[in-house]
Amino acid sequence: MTRLVDQEARDRIAHDLASTLIVEAAAGTGKTTALVERVLSLLRTGTATLRTLVAVTFTEKAAGEMKLRLRTEIEKARRAAGSEGERAHLNRALAELEAAHIGTIHGFCADMLRERPVEAKVDPLFEVASESESERLYDEAFTRWFQDTLKEPGEGVGRVLRRATRERDQDGPRRALQKAGFGLIGQRDFPTPYARPDFDRAAAIDPLLDKLRNLAAYAPKGFADSWLTKSLLEISRVVSEIDRREGARDYDAIEALLRTLARHKCWGWKGSGQWFNRAEGILRQHVIDERAAAKDELARVLDAADADLAALLFRELWGEEGEGKSPAERGVVRAYEDLKARAGKLDFLDLLALTRDLLVQNATVRKELQKRFTHLLVDEFQDTDPLQAEILLLLAADDPSVGDADAARVVPGKLFLVGDPKQSIYRFRRADVSLYESIKERLQGQGATVVHLRTSFRSAPSIQEFVNAAFTPLMKTNEARSQAAYVPLAPHRPDPTGRPTVIALPVPRPYSEFGRVTSWKIEESLPDAVGAYIDWLVNVSGWTVTERGSDVPVKLEARHVCLLFKRLQSFGNDVTRPYVRSLEVRRIPHVLVGGKSFHEREEVIAVRSALGAVEWPDDTMSVYAALHGPFFALGDDALLAFKHTQKHLHPLRKRDETKLTELTRPVAQALDVLAQLHVGRNRRPIADTIARFLEATRAHAGIAIWPAGEQALGNILRVLDMARRFEQGYATSFRAFVGRLDEDAERGGANEAPVVEEGTDGVRVMTVHRAKGLEFPVVILVDPTANATFREPSRYVDAKRKLFAVPLCGAAPKELLERREELLQQDREEAVRLLYVATTRARELLVLPIVGDERDDSPDGWLEPLSHVLYPSERDRRASRPAPGCPTFGEDTILERPETASRGPGSSVRPGLHRPALGNHEVVFWDPRALRLDREDEVGLRQQKILAVDDKGTAARDGIEQHAAWLESRRTAVERASVPSVVVHTVTEAKDAPETKAAEVVFEATSATRGARPHGKRFGVLVHAILATIALDDDAARIADTARIQGRIVGASEDEVAGARDAVAAALAHPLLVRARNAERLERETPVMVREDDGSLVEGVVDLAFLEKDDRGNLVWTVVDFKTDVELAARKDAYVKQVATYVDAIARATGQPAKGALLSV
Repeated sequence: MTRLVDQEARDRIAHDLASTLIVEAAAGTGKTTALVERVLSLLRTGTATLRTLVAVTFTEKAAGEMKLRLRTEIEKARRAAGSEGERAHLNRALAELEAAHIGTIHGFCADMLRERPVEAKVDPLFEVASESESERLYDEAFTRWFQDTLKEPGEGVGRVLRRATRERDQDGPRRALQKAGFGLIGQRDFPTPYARPDFDRAAAIDPLLDKLRNLAAYAPKGFADSWLTKSLLEISRVVSEIDRREGARDYDAIEALLRTLARHKCWGWKGSGQWFNRAEGILRQHVIDERAAAKDELARVLDAADADLAALLFRELWGEEGEGKSPAERGVVRAYEDLKARAGKLDFLDLLALTRDLLVQNATVRKELQKRFTHLLVDEFQDTDPLQAEILLLLAADDPSVGDADAARVVPGKLFLVGDPKQSIYRFRRADVSLYESIKERLQGQGATVVHLRTSFRSAPSIQEFVNAAFTPLMKTNEARSQAAYVPLAPHRPDPTGRPTVIALPVPRPYSEFGRVTSWKIEESLPDAVGAYIDWLVNVSGWTVTERGSDVPVKLEARHVCLLFKRLQSFGNDVTRPYVRSLEVRRIPHVLVGGKSFHEREEVIAVRSALGAVEWPDDTMSVYAALHGPFFALGDDALLAFKHTQKHLHPLRKRDETKLTELTRPVAQALDVLAQLHVGRNRRPIADTIARFLEATRAHAGIAIWPAGEQALGNILRVLDMARRFEQGYATSFRAFVGRLDEDAERGGANEAPVVEEGTDGVRVMTVHRAKGLEFPVVILVDPTANATFREPSRYVDAKRKLFAVPLCGAAPKELLERREELLQQDREEAVRLLYVATTRARELLVLPIVGDERDDSPDGWLEPLSHVLYPSERDRRASRPAPGCPTFGEDTILERPETASRGPGSSVRPGLHRPALGNHEVVFWDPRALRLDREDEVGLRQQKILAVDDKGTAARDGIEQHAAWLESRRTAVERASVPSVVVHTVTEAKDAPETKAAEVVFEATSATRGARPHGKRFGVLVHAILATIALDDDAARIADTARIQGRIVGASEDEVAGARDAVAAALAHPLLVRARNAERLERETPVMVREDDGSLVEGVVDLAFLEKDDRGNLVWTVVDFKTDVELAARKDAYVKQVATYVDAIARATGQPAKGALLSV
């Protein structure tokens, strides 16, 4: 076998157990395998045990996979162990595997807090709040805070309420504030407030308005049809509106108008020609320069106003502590903390922050945990945030007296970190390359060694060559240590033969009618091409691929394909929907992993409408939507006819049955369904009401034959699951659930139901973030018009100052604005890393969208950095070769080019095999004419085929007969399953006991007085509880103490406690219990079970049984049953039968003779 180029690093990982190692593992290099090998070496050598080892993974799924892989490797190593000592270590590891600390950092912290709740100052019975529970608690806290705040808004909130919202942003100021507060509660451990700039808003706005007025004065002087004049007229309109509102100047309103003006497109309208007004000698460029200067001044003033507003909002949302503060003054962050504490919940941030505080503040706990955990192994360390890093470094420290993670020195060999800074794409979670690099540098200063894994077992060598060529020039380290240095991938397996591995898929129609390549035309045209290409791959190509863990080629199926997006939504619109529709019209199965369009799906909207009609039957629009929707599917003719004859569409109102016709009777039946559900909606579980509605409308069968019916059914079932979870954790009102659905729909963001499990068919549709850590035989990168970064910086993190600066309600804080270029550069660097993650998910085939004409015409997007390793040089654009395994191509990669386009077919990249301008790999440029584009949506065709009846009716009769047979088999199965396989009786329900055993039951009685003492069931329970709890040699004081404790448990009176105490004392003095005290074996409150002759089981609990020698020296069991009845004679036979059954059970179970006694106590 050829030695791997990084074999030395892999050997060191497995055998250098005394050194601190930082493993930088490139994509697909088997970092999990290396980590498992490290763990196995620690266990095999006895250096560590699973109880003293902590392995931190990024997800619970990864933890589960690691445990399974570790179990397998331990089993293999145990069978191959070379010594008894090694085998003993591995046997111990197997026994400890389920108790091992292998999981996420949050799971580990939760375990530590449960072990030390007092020291951590948390509720010992705390529960970890899920993300949805945290959101619910926050929503409740925000609603209360917002209502109190509206009574007297602070300056910051007041300015937000006055702001105009963007037309495409329908959230409004309330939702903007809610989002801002929710962002802050996720960063509660970074409480440093934003700096407020020295900004006088009035003094800044007044000169700006003068400048805008001077600019607007040019408007009447320009040509009316000039776009530059139109721009000035728009500015003039806003200035006039501000002047019209003069009087007591309202700077909140003025700021809102100026912000609207700043977003207007008019600033880019330039017009044409040299002169703006030739008569007055005003040049067009002069006016453009004046406008640019005004725009810069407007931007400067609004930036300063934003920084001022962000600082105000931070303080108002965060709130103030102190006695006598109103709910509004305490802020929404503290309101959330209060609600969470009352509910006994900790969210994910609490787990980390409280564990960090515990380690920092409590030296005793820190010392104990450092001693207890001898080795820490961390996967995906590049995704670790400052809080997690503090916890890990403190646990690995060599000096328990040091409580500062920055000053801690790690024990050599205790820390093992695996990561890849090139895949650091979670800056929004405060995981930053600069943090990773600073920790790496600190550990290297303490003797840690960095090793690199380069051999990728995932991608084909030609894909690796593509990735290396693309990212070698893009990924370079810098002084700020904000970007990772690129480490090239090394190949391990041969390339697939007979087909390409990198394909450029052209956008068929990228040109607008004006002859320019535009984003909206790309977004309109590309999804159809992607769907058609997948159709060709799956149904026509005949290509084979290999899967993870196997080198055996298999036919390429839909499940092998993954569409990767940078985003799922754009300005509230579902970006994935056109691609999904393209798959649906071609009947290609798919699953949207983490899609945010759940509430936009037709079936979910229909369910919400129906539930609204059930809750509010007097809402005619809801009732109409339910009746006209896909479940009842009643036409307008029937609904109008019913409304005309009955004068209403109300489910609960009386109707004239004589006026019902064949057309309107289904409407009446549908209204009856809604009425029945309405009446019982609050008397049954919410999910049951929904299930009854679905059953009444036969929704499951109807939805199953929809296009993407499996996904639609999964979404319907998810609504049921949401109802169950709502009842368990939130409320029981049907109306509250319907309201929650409507609120979620308005807010958006719910994921669709994951209906395709791993291994089943279906194209995977997901974001790059979701795909991290996964691999797919075929990866298609889509949505090329998505911007690589935002126009403005998104966040600034200063871990030392505990500052996390983000825009609040669109207002960027001063800290963000001061570092704009630096932070935008970090955003661009992260965009490159995101692209690296995307391209390295592909195993066999990587497909990228392109525009076949001159690429400078194409709008920049997140895939733009790959253009230099896709396109051939200018001189080779037409020099293509036939592509192996592909259909015959034509001459043009553009399907339709308008006459107004500046370039013709001769300027496009010719379809076929090309060598790009950079790199030694080859790329196949596809021909869109080789795809079946513009497929019509065949909605209804599948239903027609299923519902169609053949001319002779044979198929219909066969279907009816098969259905009847199924019903009969179902009835038989239900009857058979309804008969219990084992019949169990209590001892009091059992048949007569064997006479021989009954004859061996004797009656005994203690000396206790029974006449005046309490009696009844509770008294009997109390006496039995005391006799079951005390030792048989306890003194009177212990008996009295036990009687008092048990009395409180059962709620007994003082007389009952005193009577029970005396009864038990007399019982302990009885000869039977004296013998029991000295017996060779004693059993108390022991469950027994015996099988009767008819196969049924009899079960009961023996009060007391003891084994002793009889007069002949044989061992004999004596079974004692305590009775507190005042008079035993009335139930003598039943009690004898009961004890005889116990005697029989013990005798049969032990094989030794037994006898019984009824002891009246």
